[in-house]
Amino acid sequence: MATTLDKVDVVTVGVGWMGGIIGAECAKAGLKVLGLERGKERGTADYLMIHDEFRYGIRYDLMQDLSKETITFRNDRKMRALPMRQMGSFLLGEGLGGAGTHWNGHNWRFLPYDFEIKTITDQKYGKDKLSSDYLLQDWGVTYDELEPYFDKFEKTAGISGEDTNPFWGKRSSDFPTPPMKKTPILKKFETATSNLGYSPFMLPSANLSEAYTNPDGESIAPCQYCGFCDRFGCEYGAKTSPEITVIPTARKTGNYDVRFHANVVEVLKKGDKVTGVKYIDTQTGEEFIQPAEVVVLTSYVMNNAKLLMVSGIGEVYDPDTGKGTLGKNYCYQILPGATGFFEEKMNTFMGAGALGMTIDDFNGDNFDHSDLDFIHGASLSLTQPGVRPIAFNPLPPDTPVWGPEFKKASIHNFNRTLSVSGQGASMPHKENFLSLDPVYKDAYGVPLLRLTYNFTEQDRNLHKYLTEKCVEIIEEMGAKTAVPGNPLTNYDIVPYQTTHNTGGTIMGTSPENSVVNTQLQHWDAENLFVIGAGNFTHNGGYNPTGTIGALAYRASEGILKYSKNGGSLV
Repeated sequence: MATTLDKVDVVTVGVGWMGGIIGAECAKAGLKVLGLERGKERGTADYLMIHDEFRYGIRYDLMQDLSKETITFRNDRKMRALPMRQMGSFLLGEGLGGAGTHWNGHNWRFLPYDFEIKTITDQKYGKDKLSSDYLLQDWGVTYDELEPYFDKFEKTAGISGEDTNPFWGKRSSDFPTPPMKKTPILKKFETATSNLGYSPFMLPSANLSEAYTNPDGESIAPCQYCGFCDRFGCEYGAKTSPEITVIPTARKTGNYDVRFHANVVEVLKKGDKVTGVKYIDTQTGEEFIQPAEVVVLTSYVMNNAKLLMVSGIGEVYDPDTGKGTLGKNYCYQILPGATGFFEEKMNTFMGAGALGMTIDDFNGDNFDHSDLDFIHGASLSLTQPGVRPIAFNPLPPDTPVWGPEFKKASIHNFNRTLSVSGQGASMPHKENFLSLDPVYKDAYGVPLLRLTYNFTEQDRNLHKYLTEKCVEIIEEMGAKTAVPGNPLTNYDIVPYQTTHNTGGTIMGTSPENSVVNTQLQHWDAENLFVIGAGNFTHNGGYNPTGTIGALAYRASEGILKYSKNGGSLV
């Protein structure tokens, strides 16, 4: 029998960026908030010995334990889905801070075009630009409506950047801190792209250029350019993450608590409302029921969708009929790029996760697509994250894979290699979706989530076009050899690509086209909110974190309004 605990005003499932933002905003307003986190507590003191590439970069010590819960995967409905046994294509976070602990720190606002993509595409190129197999739709909110919340997230995180990109949306204020150092490597990219007629700018970074105190009084240290950002926590507190910003803010109110090793297995629903959640203590195996006035799902894309499915809340998407919205519009990203091998040595071993320069000339609808066989694009960047000796071993084509020539080429090219790459947008397709696996279950007896996904013709056409642009840039930078990335074939879940999964719990203007409304309130349960990149109706040419942060701050206002008046917020 599950033990029923005392009721709280708000319970969040997951304590990363989204859970931290909701916790801080609601606790500051006087609500009693409990965060349920299935991982353990951690912070900067736990990262003092974290410069261990094998433990963290290869063996993924900060990530989800796949022996307890994973997903199954197939490319199409004819295939048998099998469990993902090791981390690969994307890295699922676990523990305080979630994926916000091990992220690189790229922090973007999606373009105004993204939020009204269906309307703008139809008006400019006609309704047949993409086939009906692509499930394109507007988000239900505009960039201008989200701008104040973008601004709030950036000030909370102290984002370092410069407002010199001619393509992004208007800002109400400049970045809180100046851009990071423009290294000689970045200057090579800047010169080359400027020569080609493009508009380079410093990448917006959560690795801060200087010490900063945010509006809530939390201090963030300046980056040391150590080269250990992605897959690592920052022992210096210089990579903005939830455990040094929003979570301490929430705790200081006295209205907030986190319960660790609490794996939520069900959202409990009665009538048109939810009553709380059921969770299992992963250390003791005990079951608990946590009642709450408001339940907020703030875990990762995959888990938010899974919890709704196993709880029977919402209609699961059926690709045969097109009915249902839960699990629909799963999107990923494509990664066009080119690698250049140079004559001169460079300090590639130094860097930071978001140290880089970017062009947006081929992102969104910033270029004419009239004669092109795709829509959208990608931000094209050269980043200097700091290369590490185990995972980084660039070799020119036709180099032997072992022996003296291999060793010689490996040593020679380690600090003579640069890459230009893009985060390519992904459009929703009727055959790409999330569902429950009918065979496999997790360690707690709950069905695993099943991912059905493959790259589409839109993806392949976009990838080919952008790869050619990356080759053009790396050649202009002076590479003696420029090697384009491989063409897209079938999606493979084994090699790492990005942890930028979106869709499955999409937002919109009606229950017919979305899981949640524009305040991220569930259509079928007025006191249930679902927040994360799952709300995106498609994926863009950027890292999703800044846009998720803006949506979370907007949703927090809706939760506070609901706590006073109840009812639908739209």
